[in-house]
Amino acid sequence: MDMLKAFKESYDYIQTQTNVKPTVGIILGTGLGGLVKEINIIDEIPYEDIPNFPLSTVQSHTGKLIFGELGGKHVVAMQGRFHFYEGYTMQEVTFPVRVMKLMGIERLFVSNASGGVNPDYEVGEIMILNDHIDLFPAHPLIGKNIDELGPRFPDMSQPYDHEMIRLAKTIAAENNIRVAEGVYAGLTGPTLETPAEYKYVRIIGADTVGMSTVPEVIVARHMEIPCFAISIITDLGVPGKIQEISVEDVIAVANKQEPKMTIIMKELISRV
Repeated sequence: MDMLKAFKESYDYIQTQTNVKPTVGIILGTGLGGLVKEINIIDEIPYEDIPNFPLSTVQSHTGKLIFGELGGKHVVAMQGRFHFYEGYTMQEVTFPVRVMKLMGIERLFVSNASGGVNPDYEVGEIMILNDHIDLFPAHPLIGKNIDELGPRFPDMSQPYDHEMIRLAKTIAAENNIRVAEGVYAGLTGPTLETPAEYKYVRIIGADTVGMSTVPEVIVARHMEIPCFAISIITDLGVPGKIQEISVEDVIAVANKQEPKMTIIMKELISRV
């Protein structure tokens, strides 16, 4: 498939469905779709209607693009993201980020639910990502490089924008919201990690581990889009604190803490 042609076909269809010109892209994680309630929604487009777009197969992920206003900005939000564990290629997982770039987004905001491996963390902790470790077995930039979108060997010295991190921490302090800052490790899933895997992830330098975010950020940085990502720690992979959990448990914790994350994201979008 000619990927650039596929991106443009999706973009062309979207242009027939909305007049919104977004400057901000948002990808919402498991149990974290509530930010959509804060958006003054103008248009919604189901993924299934968009040519070449993947479809979300995860029960907790609604599959549509939301266009509207948030924090005084025009935004496009993915309500439901795609994961490598669903059987998609990395190019499919990151397809919407490419299309968002064609729409004109200037910044990407990402949320996720993850398992904390830092012993200082508690369930419900909110962590701002300042770096990541890519442990996926495939990479979204493998294959022929699309020179129109970015360089063959993109720099990753600043995967997450330092200024947005600083501003988000200021906003959290203003609202008496406790936030941590740390490193996210991306693994395929869909199994949650074994105790030994949690230990391994901690040893190599991560504070939390999850099944998303890294591919989307890699592709965004390939296109020189500044990124901000925030994670809600829904379970712990810390020795002595590991418990059997279900996706329902993850969603319950994410839902409970989401209003705090929403305050940070909404205010950050308004100030950048």
